[in-house]
Amino acid sequence: MNFEIAFLTEKIGSHLNEKRKAIIEKVLHNRTRHFTVAVENIYHPHNVNAVLRSCECFGMQDLHIIDVHEKYKIQKRIAKGANKWTDIHYYEEGENPTLNCIQKLKSEGYTIVGTSPHKNDIYLENFDYTQKAAFFFGAEKEGISDTVIKHADCFVKIPIYGFTESFNISVAVAIMLHYLTLKMRNDTTLNWQLPTEEIESKTLEWYVKSTRNGKKLLQYYKAQMLQTK
Repeated sequence: MNFEIAFLTEKIGSHLNEKRKAIIEKVLHNRTRHFTVAVENIYHPHNVNAVLRSCECFGMQDLHIIDVHEKYKIQKRIAKGANKWTDIHYYEEGENPTLNCIQKLKSEGYTIVGTSPHKNDIYLENFDYTQKAAFFFGAEKEGISDTVIKHADCFVKIPIYGFTESFNISVAVAIMLHYLTLKMRNDTTLNWQLPTEEIESKTLEWYVKSTRNGKKLLQYYKAQMLQTK
């Protein structure tokens, strides 16, 4: 472990009880970037907050929000603090924020998956969960944009056996993540966890977030560390 991170983690950790530290360790060892979710131009803040909550519950470290309408607002009653532990990436600038998001995720090795009925779609149970994948969910009425349809590597759909043609977006995200993360976690050959160095840096970050006056304590111990050098 990096000396600075190790020093600061020990110092900040001294302000937390062992139960809290054990919870942080457990959650971090279940975090993943093997799968990620991107939502595109969602009109109702309630839906985005519900998606965020589902992502955090299923161990997603990132959520990508493409929003050309208005700034996404966190609704504490719905998100239930999920925003505190999830890395949220916004795409609002430029001529085509959706394409910017797709290009970024492709550069990070993600397969781009459109979640909408399509002529070349496959059912969720037939999706190859071993590949690193980013799932794109579109607006409530329109679905995914033409940009996603054009640049997606594949399309996935959830089986539906009723008259209704689609699920609410937050429900669809929860169903997909439940199925895929269960398959992922049961595969002992799949390397889906965060790298060790990231777990270490996140441990310090979450210790600070879990400690009263954590940011002030962090600055204090950083100054103390410099004095000992």
